[in-house]
Amino acid sequence: MTGPVTPSPAATLVLLRDRPAGGVETLLIKRHAKSKFAGGDYVFAGGKVETDEVPDDAEGFCTALTAADAAARLGTGLGPREALGFWVGAIREAFEEVGVLLVYTASGDLARWGPEERERFAAHRAACHASNPAFFDMLRSERLALATDRLAYFAHWITPEESPIRFDTRFFAAVMPPGQDAEADGREITDVKWLTAEEAFAAMKRGEISLRFPTIKNLELLRAATSATGLLSALGRREVTPIRPRVFMVDGKPVPVLPGDPRWY
Repeated sequence: MTGPVTPSPAATLVLLRDRPAGGVETLLIKRHAKSKFAGGDYVFAGGKVETDEVPDDAEGFCTALTAADAAARLGTGLGPREALGFWVGAIREAFEEVGVLLVYTASGDLARWGPEERERFAAHRAACHASNPAFFDMLRSERLALATDRLAYFAHWITPEESPIRFDTRFFAAVMPPGQDAEADGREITDVKWLTAEEAFAAMKRGEISLRFPTIKNLELLRAATSATGLLSALGRREVTPIRPRVFMVDGKPVPVLPGDPRWY
């Protein structure tokens, strides 16, 4: 009998913004229906942390974050370079999947997309889809620094052992940069929605969207927020412990069980 599949490292970026009428909304993206994992579900932007996406000089592109700091924040015995890869991966995946790039320009400002930049960075985005090293090639050629100082690490979920495809995922949050728009890549991602937590739960109840269990639990953390910056600060102060649910079949339906439940083992 074979054991559980080893989970692949992954990073997720929860993008937040204030709604003019009040409240905080977050970006949810729909994965392609034919995706092997979470097909058709609405999730946060994210994906695998690839070993070839953290070059030797990666730390020099990270703002106010050393590799040692990254390892200390994530804990669980990760090496410095490996830990830094989760911050890099979260920013890279958001750029690839929805075209949102959390970086500073050479002038020290957050990047904004005018007509010229939009066309140029669309080409960079396509290159990143084809090759992971293209991400740092873009940073070098455009003289950009990753806005790692604007990410708050707030959750750690591990796919249940019962799943044939598993991820060891670190969740980060950031406020949506001004002057950019989220656009589905049309490949892995087929739709994007800005919703408050309550709107997402209502849409799920109506059968308009499907949400995975970790997405639901993390959306619950956003419910009482009154401002995106205030929420980001609160999330950054959370004590993070790994959560690995178990899945039981009840009346023919999978039921996730969290640590602390008597049925969990």
